[in-house]
Amino acid sequence: MEPDFHRQLDRMCTISTGRMFLDDVTVDAEELMLAEELPRSARALKSGDPQVIVFGCTSAGSLLGLEHDRGIARRITDLTGVPSVTVLGAVVAQLRAKAALRVAVFTPYNHDLSCSVARCVAEAGYELVKTEGLGIVSNRVIGEMPPSAIVEFVESHMAGVCADAMFLSCTNWRAIEAIAPLEARFGVPVVTSNHATIEAVRQLAANAGMLPSCPD
Repeated sequence: MEPDFHRQLDRMCTISTGRMFLDDVTVDAEELMLAEELPRSARALKSGDPQVIVFGCTSAGSLLGLEHDRGIARRITDLTGVPSVTVLGAVVAQLRAKAALRVAVFTPYNHDLSCSVARCVAEAGYELVKTEGLGIVSNRVIGEMPPSAIVEFVESHMAGVCADAMFLSCTNWRAIEAIAPLEARFGVPVVTSNHATIEAVRQLAANAGMLPSCPD
């Protein structure tokens, strides 16, 4: 997520990162991260006087549904007094903007987290036509996966699938670089965790007069 944000927003704003420790991407590890790492990181970021704070984890936001994700945003704002953006909130907004009805969900996660994210997409009102995860637990391995492998993974599971949009979930996945080849191959919009969140930050900033809206 950090490289994607810097590549697309560095010319317009200052980006500061508060890291939350997450070695393995599992339900238990993410619950611990939310309990211990989130408040520490939020308080540290507050010292930089930010205008917006992003909670940069898709699957942790999904653990107990969309209200749980919205609750994380409220918690960050309560801790810092700063408006906050969550990945799932940004993704749902992007799917609405694409006028999608049927969505295929792809993740690098294990079964539990893949299903958790997919349930949130369904809760937002979309028909799930495919959910597929790679079963990777190591956060480092997820981050090391090249975009070409993401494209190959998605292509291998799209036979016979009729989708209006695809959602590639995970902020530690190089999925932005897979958007163009997948859209060219399947002719439907591809929404990723990082791109959706970057667009949400741009929109929030433009609405608040923090910075001008701009092209990718």
